[in-house]
Amino acid sequence: MRFLHTADWHLGRIFHNFHLTDDQAYVLEQFIQLARDVRPDAIVIAGDVYDRSVPPPEAVSLFDEVLTRLSLDIGVPVLVIAGNHDSPERLGFGDRVLARQNIRMVGQVAAQVEPVVLADEAGPVYFCPLPYAEPAIVRERLGVDAHSHEQALQAAVAQIGGKVPPGARRVAVAHAFVAGGAGSESERPLAVGAVAAVPPAVFNGFHYVALGHLHRPQPVGGEHIRYAGSLLKYSFDEAGHQKAVNLVELDKDGRVRLEAIALTPRRDVRCVTGYLEELLARGEKDANSSDYIAVTLQDRGPILDVIGKLRRVYPNVLQLERSESPAGEGRAAAPRVDHRRQSEADLFADFFRQATGQAMAEGEAAALARLLEEFYRREREVRA
Repeated sequence: MRFLHTADWHLGRIFHNFHLTDDQAYVLEQFIQLARDVRPDAIVIAGDVYDRSVPPPEAVSLFDEVLTRLSLDIGVPVLVIAGNHDSPERLGFGDRVLARQNIRMVGQVAAQVEPVVLADEAGPVYFCPLPYAEPAIVRERLGVDAHSHEQALQAAVAQIGGKVPPGARRVAVAHAFVAGGAGSESERPLAVGAVAAVPPAVFNGFHYVALGHLHRPQPVGGEHIRYAGSLLKYSFDEAGHQKAVNLVELDKDGRVRLEAIALTPRRDVRCVTGYLEELLARGEKDANSSDYIAVTLQDRGPILDVIGKLRRVYPNVLQLERSESPAGEGRAAAPRVDHRRQSEADLFADFFRQATGQAMAEGEAAALARLLEEFYRREREVRA
């Protein structure tokens, strides 16, 4: 059994005010060609198809085009689950109709969700969809006492895993933060603090676990538990990532062989450092000068219209920082904090400290955590 594992497309993403739909279409054309070339038995998309719960029309059109070509032109079965950025109701709409075209769109955790069964010459393989769901949703839908993300995922695994015959080959398709995984700036937290993390042991018994949520391609807790990573680089701290699609081969005994197949973006995301004159000279000769660029400038004195000068050679400079303060050497520098890298909880904690002169008390921090949890929940389910 061979299948392609991908995740975190985030269609409709805006990166520093740049709409990335054309970039996403460019790399998805390669993905379609890859599916045409390798002829997998299935494709699994492990959540966060869209960047927000009410995606823009062009993102929906792009996803429709991709699904149509995969299903009708190539004829490969596709399994899609909802991530924390997706609206479960919108993503799961039409699932019973689409299932007739071998497209399964599983948005909700529900008792009636069944494994997707595909067969090869060695017999059936059970693909178990585990879309993202908050503990409150799992309590409601499955009637279990789940108050943490770990308990919620354990309940969902038990519910659908109980429908798989003993000894059968099984694949989990899940959207979760598995403990031990390395995150990126572009991911939205599932919860405040570390309570969203689940241990790899939740997936005991699965021969392969196709994960979504973390944007860095990586194994966690074992080579068979893997994040595919995001479709593109969605933050500058991902500049060193190699984005890829996992081609997974499952033998008759459930042993896994994996190949990461790189996709080439229309524009890369890069960080460059240097003095202005060096950067301008380098940019004149840079064959990929239209990449999305973050610049760290080493010049110490004030320079007029730095960004304008840089954009003559690097038209898509999106971020500019100075490695040294241009204000002079005599003043003691305050510790630098890049607020773009801070969570909402950290930002408010810094504001509270500046406004009151002291850190939040334990009860105040807990109240903030509850408010942020409610904010994240409402943001994920914005009503049209």
